[in-house]
Amino acid sequence: MMKVEHRNLNQLHKGRALTTLCIMFFPVLLLTLFFPLGHAELSTSPEFSIIKPRHSRLLKSAVLRETSSSLLSDLWAPLENQGWRCCAESRNGSSLPEKSEGYIQVFLDGGLNQQRMGICDAVAVAKILNATLVIPHLEVNPVWKDSSSFEDIFDVDHFIDVLKDDVSIVKELPEEFSWSTREYYATAIRDNRIKVAPVHASANWYLENVLPVLQSYGVAAISPFSHRLSFDNLPMDIQRLRCKVNFQALAFVPHIRTLGNALVSRLRHPTGPQEATAAGAKETAGKFVVLHLRFDKDMAAHSACDFGGGKAEKLALAKYRQVIWQGRVLNSQFTDEELRSQGRCPMTPEEVGLLLSALGFDNTTRLYLASHKVYGGEARISALRELFPLMEDKKSLASSVERSQIKGKASLLAAVDYYVGLHSDIFISASPGNMHNALVGHRTYLNLKTIRPNMALMGQLFLNKNKSWSEFQQSVVEGHQNRQGQLRLRKPKQSIYTYPAPDCMCQA
Repeated sequence: MMKVEHRNLNQLHKGRALTTLCIMFFPVLLLTLFFPLGHAELSTSPEFSIIKPRHSRLLKSAVLRETSSSLLSDLWAPLENQGWRCCAESRNGSSLPEKSEGYIQVFLDGGLNQQRMGICDAVAVAKILNATLVIPHLEVNPVWKDSSSFEDIFDVDHFIDVLKDDVSIVKELPEEFSWSTREYYATAIRDNRIKVAPVHASANWYLENVLPVLQSYGVAAISPFSHRLSFDNLPMDIQRLRCKVNFQALAFVPHIRTLGNALVSRLRHPTGPQEATAAGAKETAGKFVVLHLRFDKDMAAHSACDFGGGKAEKLALAKYRQVIWQGRVLNSQFTDEELRSQGRCPMTPEEVGLLLSALGFDNTTRLYLASHKVYGGEARISALRELFPLMEDKKSLASSVERSQIKGKASLLAAVDYYVGLHSDIFISASPGNMHNALVGHRTYLNLKTIRPNMALMGQLFLNKNKSWSEFQQSVVEGHQNRQGQLRLRKPKQSIYTYPAPDCMCQA
């Protein structure tokens, strides 16, 4: 009898142990079954459930919305003069040093707009050091796998010509320094490579640490370089030079500008110039909004928010976080409700559509969607399209021949979106990021209307399922009265590229 009880007890322990193991590893097993390992597969995993609207009650009301002509008139009215003007030229006049201290090379990672800011900083550092700048090297983007070079994106001759009186710039190193290549620095530790430039380094740091290397070797390579120059305590001429680079010297290559102009023209004159003129009595005729929608899998996973795609989507994003960041995502320690109430969740296409609708944009609004890939595809965009049936993008506006030069090249696709966004009547971004920051700064510099979503407010409103459409609309309008392009002066530590006043603008 005792032996039977002992055997049964062992079986019970084994059963409990097996149950515990199943509980521990079942989620991992599910992830492995549904989403096999492999970065490429992760980025293209199909959705396993239908994406339904998360705010169906608000969506139904928004579809039936009506906007008064007076509200539309105010909404589309350009910004009034705010008492500031562009002011990027040096106060003391530009001049080149009699002798260059050597050559500066920088290697820039990140996407288009992070690289754009790095280019501006590189020119400023060359000026600080009285050095000659070699056209910056753009690293292959690890997310988008884009190998586009500076010359593929920006007009090099224009860049050099605009800055010819400020900084000496060359397309490549002279023969005696031809050894100084990306591959040379990747294979071993090199004494003339600067690897320890601190984030937001001061001008003095460069004079003390990089100038001696220049004087000893004739060339200094700085990598990494993103965000490696302070926004504070720099001479005014250096600050203005950064803005001159950003707003004047960095022009896109001709075929990007040509395509961008074609898209802008088609947005303004969708049925041809004559028909557009005939419809000119409408407030929206010839006008369009650009919506930058950064809602790719990378952002969705890193936010750790719930976007309503069901268990399969949660599992897919959890697997992605584990593979890409080994699960080390700061937001993962918070609940979805906590993240949304703090404004830390990117808005979905449905949510940004409700925001635009509440602000007063009606279904005659021409909306240009600036985005690379939307996680969830058309299923996730459908609610936005229902609210704005005249929504367009690069694919709908341009022919396959026109798109052939930019196809599969994330930086060139982003350049087109940037160009169209800069030339729009109104720009809005669904979430903060480098594209948002770059265009907010550029449009501030040109005094153009730009809507900056109040992310914390919107998160809290979407958590409240009891608000009627009129209450929701009132809260949105009141919460965005001072977020439509009103100039904000830069505060310490803030980016000069997002807040160009007062460093690069003068009071009129």
